[in-house]
Amino acid sequence: MKRRSVSSLVFILMFSMVLAACSSKVENTASSSPSTGTASPSAAQAAKPVEISVFAQQANDMDLKTNLFTKHLESKFNAKFKFEIIPYDGAKEKRQISLASGDYPEAYILTAYIDQFSQADLLKFGKQGVLLPLNDLIDQYAPNIKKAMEKDPTLKSFITAPDGKIYGLGSYTQCFHCSYPNKMWINTSWLKKLNLEMPKTTEDFKKVLQAFKKNDPNGNGKADEVPLSGSIEDFGVRVIPFLMNGFIYNDDRNYLNLVNGKVDTAANKPEWKEGLAYIKSLYDEGLIDPGAFTQNAEAFKKIGENAGGQILGAGAGMHPAIFVNIDKGNKNSADYNPVPPLTGPHGSFATHDGGGLSPGAKFVLTNKASKEAQITLIKMVDYMYTTEGQTNAASGMEGIDWRKPKDGEVALGKGVTPQIATIPTVDGQPPRNAGWSGMGHFYQPKEYRDSFVQGTDVYDSANYERRLYDATLLYQGHEPKELFPMWAIWIDPALTDEASILQTNIKNYIDQSSLQFITGNKDLTKDWDAYVKGLENLKVGRYLEILQKAYDTAAIKK
Repeated sequence: MKRRSVSSLVFILMFSMVLAACSSKVENTASSSPSTGTASPSAAQAAKPVEISVFAQQANDMDLKTNLFTKHLESKFNAKFKFEIIPYDGAKEKRQISLASGDYPEAYILTAYIDQFSQADLLKFGKQGVLLPLNDLIDQYAPNIKKAMEKDPTLKSFITAPDGKIYGLGSYTQCFHCSYPNKMWINTSWLKKLNLEMPKTTEDFKKVLQAFKKNDPNGNGKADEVPLSGSIEDFGVRVIPFLMNGFIYNDDRNYLNLVNGKVDTAANKPEWKEGLAYIKSLYDEGLIDPGAFTQNAEAFKKIGENAGGQILGAGAGMHPAIFVNIDKGNKNSADYNPVPPLTGPHGSFATHDGGGLSPGAKFVLTNKASKEAQITLIKMVDYMYTTEGQTNAASGMEGIDWRKPKDGEVALGKGVTPQIATIPTVDGQPPRNAGWSGMGHFYQPKEYRDSFVQGTDVYDSANYERRLYDATLLYQGHEPKELFPMWAIWIDPALTDEASILQTNIKNYIDQSSLQFITGNKDLTKDWDAYVKGLENLKVGRYLEILQKAYDTAAIKK
């Protein structure tokens, strides 16, 4: 999770733990046991727990060895974990060292937002025989995983390599509000005070920012207002994508567009140049905080929570808690409400992605796993593809971290039957240590999350997900008809290093050049052609060629 602040990271981790549910459209398999397949052990074997060595990453407030979900799995599947536990810091390096040294366990169960196996890793170690294909194990012992893949082709393409093998399972979390990350939140109390309407176009937005700057909406007699700010960290906090989407679609990742099945870059098009000119006009008038292009999330939040009084007019971000406290009683929180996608000269787009689908795998089996261990582990993961199993894993155990809904409680999704309600923590209460948190995120489709109990007061921090859900509905449907599915693209292993270098160089060049054009260090009239030539010199054509080949062979197209 690069570019993410610690405070925002902690918030989202808590958020992902709490907000999981299952809609009435999903068959509730909570009470069903995973299939035993055809290889049932003898009574003598069943009496002795299957010992399984597992490499795992552990948060500071968790003890996997005494964890209640760990004990639940051990009891339910007659197993005994031998954890090789490492903290989040340095997790990726330690995983890589374990593989390079040959001193690796039977399985890896990782926390995807900390570290996981990349697609290149899966193909590399899969071809070497270090990682075992899971296809046959899923077919024989994982009915819930099979059913999920049959129901959702997106899931199948997400985990299936080009050779048809499944070398690992990822965190399949369809977070609706995460899937439209680049939102804008505006101070609606200032709009009301200045008798302004919610902006609908890029020019409307400019006029609102001008009014924020000139008309003293905070009423302190000082010209201290910051009309628009953001950050360079993650969670959609960069100001450019939201503004650029009125001119050309900006994916805020790799600047890729898909037109009639052909992969292209947005960053050398005339519309991109127009978008930069518009953003530069805002910058030149002092309507964009210069810090938005350099500051971290902590600095951004100091603006949103300015100690001397409210000064922020609009803030870019997936959610407003990035720049303003949402705790109950905070008077500033309710002032910030979502701006719908702005209509510009060439459209009204909203950045859309997989909403939590990160390419790669968090669960793999190695060639050191015994047959018993293989079967036991796949059954455990299959259990986490049920409502009960996934909720116990990700949120904590029933009766401790969650409960069944009560009469009158409503689900997050409209018309959805509520399935699960969280049990709030109590201030000063020690960690419950009842679930695996992010390590347990395996299967959370949208309908699962949509049926989690949520109150209707969107400004109550307890109902924050509903606030984000309702905001995201304004963005839904504004994405292009074709989207490049980066999360489902498996690049040829022989080309992964080349593609990675090209991707890094091209992205950095576009980022740096965009900032230079906006701030005036480069001239859009004089230097544009040289910029486009620079992209060509960085072999953007070759990069697109590699991606096109991967897209044309992707499982999602089959």
